[in-house]
Amino acid sequence: MKQVTAAVIIEEGRLFIARRGPEESLAGLWELPGGKIEPGESPQECLERELAEELGMEARVGGIVARTIYHYDHGSFEMLALQTVRLSDFALTVHDRFAWSSFEHVHEYPLAPADIELLTQLHDSMGWKLTDSSGPAT
Repeated sequence: MKQVTAAVIIEEGRLFIARRGPEESLAGLWELPGGKIEPGESPQECLERELAEELGMEARVGGIVARTIYHYDHGSFEMLALQTVRLSDFALTVHDRFAWSSFEHVHEYPLAPADIELLTQLHDSMGWKLTDSSGPAT
């Protein structure tokens, strides 16, 4: 089973989500950005690398705040959501849109199924009260 990281970036009470581009699997669905852990990488190293590759974003990645296992048609994945502080601006390359969403409105976006479970865990366990980052405003 592959392990996949997902960034939980919260600023001013809003969560950063991005929409997968038309050339990607699960195109058009919104997600917490991240990617697959490579051999020898820690989840934190993976997420820092993925954010740099996909968004040109520098970030400080902390601990795991939610995890789930999800079975897609194309494989099974253990999803690890990590608290993340954005340290720089970003640019979309893999994704075609981004949003900053409150918990009350995040389910209005068509979310990737595994991300729905991660977001439910974040709300249930922490009441959506993760520490806001002090990253730059966009």
